[in-house]
Amino acid sequence: MKNKKRILSGVQPTGDLHLGNWLGAIKNWVDLQYEHETFLCVVDLHAITAKYDSKKLAKDTLSTAALYLACGINPDKCSIFIQSQIPAHTELCWILNCITPMNWMERMIQFKEKSIQQGNNVSIGLFNYPILMAADILLYDADLVPVGEDQKQHLELARNIAQQRVNAEFGKGEPILKVPEAIIMKNGSKIMSLNDGLKKMSKSDPNEGSRINLLDDADTITKKIKRAKSDSKVGIEFNNSQRPESRNLLMIYSILNNKDIKDLEIEFENTGWGTFKKLMIEQVIESLLPIQERYKVLIDDRHELNKILLKGRENAEKVANKTLHRVKSHLGFY
Repeated sequence: MKNKKRILSGVQPTGDLHLGNWLGAIKNWVDLQYEHETFLCVVDLHAITAKYDSKKLAKDTLSTAALYLACGINPDKCSIFIQSQIPAHTELCWILNCITPMNWMERMIQFKEKSIQQGNNVSIGLFNYPILMAADILLYDADLVPVGEDQKQHLELARNIAQQRVNAEFGKGEPILKVPEAIIMKNGSKIMSLNDGLKKMSKSDPNEGSRINLLDDADTITKKIKRAKSDSKVGIEFNNSQRPESRNLLMIYSILNNKDIKDLEIEFENTGWGTFKKLMIEQVIESLLPIQERYKVLIDDRHELNKILLKGRENAEKVANKTLHRVKSHLGFY
């Protein structure tokens, strides 16, 4: 493992994981795990920055971990763990809170967008969660962080905190924290809503029809795709900016079918939406069935699932505690 670059990533256990989570993140992790030392966490502490169901949090956390595995994450190649079970995350977050300028946080775009949705109920945690995200990344001396375009600003914050606020001020020429680089996932990095091709597919969207969840049954998938927004034009295109829904659905179909988008554009240049949606339904159902079957086996075997999470936690905790100790010793703690 010493010669392999280290990767850290994770997903919130808020609601069911959907097609966007799989194609935009988890599918890429599956490919990366064989060439990199990989740490994947279920970021349950991030799930409480908005109103949430406390009775479902633990269940959703376990379900998310099971879906990681069902999608192809190999526990022999990757450490899978639950964020809140490693206290170093919140301890480093507090330290980074105290050395990060307020104006850096006020520039964060996602807080502005999400705070509008929450109105007067917006929490300090929502404002502050990019620092927790920075702690998540920096604790593991991550060389690389897989991110979509919408997460680049958060990674840049982590880099700035490491470089300018920790290493420059306390390192005395010696780097305390590793400064991570981004892996920008191009194809599939941003799967859009079924209802709006300009809006990212999201678990927080109140409209269930906007996304296909990985555990949706065949009937539900059929209904959602049939109702997906389309237009009156014949032919399915990718590069026409006036047809965002066409672009989104063709990209999803391309990734699932493992066919080049240019070839599909030629194949579907005279195809109507009704015909294309039938093909899309068949492809999505076929692609999700193996994941759903593996998930059922895993979620029904709690002993095996907990054994995997315990092993992942032990691996992650060793790295996290070593980094936290190094930070605290340089920052003057007794």
